[in-house]
Amino acid sequence: MDQDKRFEGNVAVAVKLRLVRMGKKKQPTYRVVAAESRRARSGAFLEIVGTYQPRGISDAQPETVFSIDNEKVVHWLQHGAQPTERVAKLLKASGALDAFEAAKAAK
Repeated sequence: MDQDKRFEGNVAVAVKLRLVRMGKKKQPTYRVVAAESRRARSGAFLEIVGTYQPRGISDAQPETVFSIDNEKVVHWLQHGAQPTERVAKLLKASGALDAFEAAKAAK
């Protein structure tokens, strides 16, 4: 059994890189996680690969803040994980997609 896929019966389930909502009401923060595609949005996940705060850290610093572990993301992408639209934008901004393309071209 590969690390990037789980099996339910005889069906392989794909892995997605997606957001899991955390935080208080009207103050969202998100974790960027690798999760099975069939799991609920805030359900079980395989690994945390980053965080995303769309409203910033405080009123003094209201810009969007995110941190992505590019090595973990490249590992999951090499094993077939598919990012959602929002996560793909974050990965592009962090440079993880460029690192993945470079690793893919090096093979």
